[in-house]
Amino acid sequence: GHRRKNWKVRKFVLRDDPAYLHYYDPAGGEEPLGAIHLRGCVVTAVEDMPDSKKYDVDNILFEIITANDIHYYLQAASSAERTEWIKAIQTVSRTGK
Repeated sequence: GHRRKNWKVRKFVLRDDPAYLHYYDPAGGEEPLGAIHLRGCVVTAVEDMPDSKKYDVDNILFEIITANDIHYYLQAASSAERTEWIKAIQTVSRTGK
């Protein structure tokens, strides 16, 4: 959200039962702002994003495509963190309930 003005900073919580990625306002609040259903989703690293400049992405974006064909683009804090998120989400998408 700091570089792309239409992006928002969110806190994410990954759950496997049920298989969801819930997101929250990082300033607080107990109720999630929304959720991404992960069962059967596809998650991949994104090297270039349409309509973005190189300095916008730093090769730390990833995409989640849900079973209902909804696309979510997320930006990790680092390349290593992106890899961890992708592996964790892939596991939950296969094994979560």
